[in-house]
Amino acid sequence: MSPDQSALQGLSQAQLLEIRDRLRATKINVLMVGGTGVGKSSTISALFQSHGLESKATIGHGTKPETMDVSSHEIENLIIWDTPGLGDSPEKDKAHQNKIIELLDRKDTKGQPLIDLVFLTLDAGSRDFSSAFTLIKDVIQPNLRDETRDRLLIGLNQADQAMKGHYWDKTENKPQDKLIARLDELAQTVKERIKTDTGMDVDPIYYSAGCTLDGEVMSHPYNLQKLLSFIMDRLPKKKRAAIAQHINPNEENFRSNDDKEDYQEKVEESVLDSLLSWVKEVATEMGGSIKTIVTDPKNIKYALTVIAPAIFALFKKK
Repeated sequence: MSPDQSALQGLSQAQLLEIRDRLRATKINVLMVGGTGVGKSSTISALFQSHGLESKATIGHGTKPETMDVSSHEIENLIIWDTPGLGDSPEKDKAHQNKIIELLDRKDTKGQPLIDLVFLTLDAGSRDFSSAFTLIKDVIQPNLRDETRDRLLIGLNQADQAMKGHYWDKTENKPQDKLIARLDELAQTVKERIKTDTGMDVDPIYYSAGCTLDGEVMSHPYNLQKLLSFIMDRLPKKKRAAIAQHINPNEENFRSNDDKEDYQEKVEESVLDSLLSWVKEVATEMGGSIKTIVTDPKNIKYALTVIAPAIFALFKKK
């Protein structure tokens, strides 16, 4: 028997289906926050598949952005809560803040905080983040429970435009040294300000979601694999495998990164570690020799790399 067959033999078809069904039933709620034009929608589109995207709910009293509605959009079990832009006026910002507080106060069916990740997107080309800092200090930080304080992610989008398009190597799709220095300084400034205001340690990530106009690619994504690895780190462990099925299959989106670490490997390990918790749960309840496989450190990663495609392939089936 080959190692592949041996690994797969550890889980029965019934167990694979049970894991799939539990992953499908696991809701992931992401709250997107940021000013007008910072690229929240393009970020989500670049990171995740948009199949089955539906508008499901609205917090507010109208349908236009200026009414300060917060709407939810579902990609199967992934729910994106989309907030309107910051900084339009003090009155609108206040209404905006109240609706975010309402969301952060919500609980799921198990009594846990509904929002799994707060993703605040900033424009890397801007020098005025006052509205965002106020939001973090007065709204987000006070309304995060102790166990969810690490679920705030700060993204500096449009990194390629941080110096008005200068010092960006279009051939390599990467920033040149002078732009890197500017982006590193910006990220450090944001980090220090948040630390001073709230005591929270947050590592902002600069990236570019890319740009497509009328079907023409104007710029390609950068640092998205790094961003995805940080998203995985901040999600509750068991929800990392549940979101994995939605990752955009376009490998080009994740090709260009700062290469400080192997971010693809980090994402894969995060998903496999999450999947392991599901496998152990189902194995404990349903029994099976998979218990032996997943308790041997030498076999864990290999077994799961075989099992994971088998489970995710079942998502295509009813």
